[in-house]
Amino acid sequence: MAAALEELQKDLEEVKVLLEKATRKRVRDALTAEKSKIETEIKNKMQQKSQKKAELLDNEKPAAVVAPITTGYTVKISNYGWDQSDKFVKIYITLPGVHQVPTENVQVHFTERSFDLLVKNLNGKSYSMIVNNLLKPISVEGSSKKVKTDTVLILCRKKAENTRWDYLTQVEKECKEKEKPSYDTETDPSEGLMNVLKKIYEDGDDDMKRTINKAWVESREKQAKGETEF
Repeated sequence: MAAALEELQKDLEEVKVLLEKATRKRVRDALTAEKSKIETEIKNKMQQKSQKKAELLDNEKPAAVVAPITTGYTVKISNYGWDQSDKFVKIYITLPGVHQVPTENVQVHFTERSFDLLVKNLNGKSYSMIVNNLLKPISVEGSSKKVKTDTVLILCRKKAENTRWDYLTQVEKECKEKEKPSYDTETDPSEGLMNVLKKIYEDGDDDMKRTINKAWVESREKQAKGETEF
């Protein structure tokens, strides 16, 4: 393109020289038309050259590198603490550095009997905690979260204020109650005692079993003699 443009420039110069020397109108008109034609061609060539130069510059620009946002894998949160006030059940989750992540990266969703926490992109990982079957209903609108230094505080607003929660979840309550010895007040109280002794006997060592056996024999002997123990 550079060579063609150079030739057109030479043609234009020569036409201009001829135009200055021409005296005949017909010759001058022909030369003037040729001059305009060459000038138009030069103009088009210049535009094409500028356009190609701009394209080359664009192609030479390095492509913008967008670093992918990786959150790694999701860690299930299992360690937490909780307490309560008259209005709130408070759950404390320790996560070092959580106060440094953007606010929108810490999300909590509440329902009447559950909540789930998601902390995104904390030191390359996400952290998740889901608690279902809360012991008692909570107010979704009144519940919230607070982010403090290295800690997320979840505030579950009690629907029934001034009520005590002995457990955080219904499942925890049922598990604890299963561990307790059962006493049926509608049956013979001695049956409840027998259940306790049976469990102690099953779980005890040889000495404990001998002690219980001895106490059992002595108790049966006294009952046979008509004595009653309280």
